[in-house]
Amino acid sequence: MVLLDNDTFLTELTRLFKKTRSSGSVYVTMKQYYGQTKPKPRDSKGDYIEHPEHKCLFRATNGKKKLSTVISVKDVTKFQMAYANVLKANMDSLKKRDKRSAQSKSKTTKAT
Repeated sequence: MVLLDNDTFLTELTRLFKKTRSSGSVYVTMKQYYGQTKPKPRDSKGDYIEHPEHKCLFRATNGKKKLSTVISVKDVTKFQMAYANVLKANMDSLKKRDKRSAQSKSKTTKAT
């Protein structure tokens, strides 16, 4: 997995969205990140050790290419605004679900 800085991540995410515009999916996940790669042991009382600074790990993949970045507390607002702009620009080719077919399928399975 490639760990990129925030601006490069957004640029590569835009490219990933453009590659999968006609077919395919992009999966974006986020979670807390403390900069550790291995789990830390508990202290003697059984409690977990507190972490000094909160960070957020963003990951994006289309199944073949993987991207990731770490956002610190001071950059959250700036990154969130830029991320929202990327999503707004690339969410125009979504397909609408056909709710009627899903409802009619569930009714036919209940009737039989």
